[in-house]
Amino acid sequence: MKRIFFLSLAFTTTASAVVAQSDLQPPPNIDAVVQNALSSFEVPGISIAIVKNGKVVLAKGYGVRQLGQPKSVDEHTLFPIASNTKAFTATALALLVQEGKIKWDDPVIDHLPWFRMSDPFVTANMTIRDLLVHRSGLPAYAGDLLQFPPTDYSREAIVRKLKDIPLAASFRSTYAYDNILYLAAGEVIKAVSGQNWEDFVQQRILDKVGMRESVLRFSKLKQQPNLATSHAPVNGKVQVLDNFFEQGFSDVSAPAGGIASNAVDMAQWMLVQLDSGRATNGNQVFKPSAIHELWKLVTPMPFGKAQDAVKPANMDFLGYALGFNVFNYRGVKVVAHGGKLDGFVSRMTLFPDLDLGIAVLTNQEGGGPYASITNTIADYYLNAPSFNWVEGYKKIAVANRDAILKKESGQAQLRNTQSSPSLPLSAYAGTYSDKWYGDVIISQENNKFSIRFAHSPQLAGELEHWQYNTFIARWKNRGLRADAYITFSLRADGSIEHATMKAISALTDPSHNFHDLLLKRK
Repeated sequence: MKRIFFLSLAFTTTASAVVAQSDLQPPPNIDAVVQNALSSFEVPGISIAIVKNGKVVLAKGYGVRQLGQPKSVDEHTLFPIASNTKAFTATALALLVQEGKIKWDDPVIDHLPWFRMSDPFVTANMTIRDLLVHRSGLPAYAGDLLQFPPTDYSREAIVRKLKDIPLAASFRSTYAYDNILYLAAGEVIKAVSGQNWEDFVQQRILDKVGMRESVLRFSKLKQQPNLATSHAPVNGKVQVLDNFFEQGFSDVSAPAGGIASNAVDMAQWMLVQLDSGRATNGNQVFKPSAIHELWKLVTPMPFGKAQDAVKPANMDFLGYALGFNVFNYRGVKVVAHGGKLDGFVSRMTLFPDLDLGIAVLTNQEGGGPYASITNTIADYYLNAPSFNWVEGYKKIAVANRDAILKKESGQAQLRNTQSSPSLPLSAYAGTYSDKWYGDVIISQENNKFSIRFAHSPQLAGELEHWQYNTFIARWKNRGLRADAYITFSLRADGSIEHATMKAISALTDPSHNFHDLLLKRK
């Protein structure tokens, strides 16, 4: 930055020191704001990192790792950062671009000859850049049921199933978030570099940045001594999802959301991004030109006016870049991404013009905590008017919850409890198959009607009759919070033609995309 020395050198030096000291202090009310967020949103633990002007201003934990247990969250406590991982995958591809091994606009099939979408035109024209920006034409969260809850499919096997997923929109016409194409990006990295995604990201990014405590494999996460536990509301009460690490989590989805990190490491990651690829240890992790591509808006995203309860959060634009969201906050450009996975929610937010980065990691579901804390910190450095973000986002959370409960209550009132299935229960039993997912087995044993997804051990439960030819799949793992309707369609002769599924609650994670299944009887 250039300075104009109209004043004496002594005065300028003194003023600069005052500004620097002020910039490198966290907001004086930060502890109170975080404690308010913990209680208001029923979050057991939060960890935050703030970097400013090339320095770590704050890396600190609050609350506990697990409800009912005394161990506190600190700056070293690991949290799965879920889709914040996408920025690492995009950065890995940027490294291959700067080495001349790929170009952003190379067709994917140049590097993965076996890659296929359901449309031959899209197959031929899908580029490396297209894998990262959610405009492929796939429906939102397409293929996620192949990953969440964990399945026995390999990463390559999941990507190969893209050819069986019908497109919902024209190529490059519509934003629709996906994870499966980030798995394809991971396969590109493997094909071009000769290393799997985990080894490449570990050696070329984490080691270079100095992120010594982050973990790239869920299969190794349970072994970590300082680890947050996942929590979420189940039947209206926040509780431990104690099955999170018992689900046999595989590493197949890692390029889309597989990293676990903490405040200390996320601070280093933000400093690298804000300093054009240069780490505090002196390593040049990537060239400054990479930032131009990574942060450049590619796909416009739909957005509405901010609700009155959080009116200052109103934005003028919103879009997806390469592994990052780009928008504005109080007139300042923001580069950010969030992540959510079974009781963990996080967000990393960069304000390039302020040389400011904020990361908030939580072990409870809901966006209110990270938004409240991030906006409060940003307002401090922007010298913006004071605003009670915790109160505003709490109002929205309560209103959303009440609306969903009202809708679910309405569904129950419309149920015809006098109706009965058209066929004997034994007639519904059998093996059904979806073209992209695979087999689903429905059986009747000992007067119980059950359902089991062949490739997803956690998707097993009992079927209860709802009305007519619709049943409810109630999963044994209640922590999934993903009970679903299954409706059987009959042919004219009374035989079963196919079955479709739909999550009951709007609170169900969209990755449980049962609605994309068309189960045909074998």
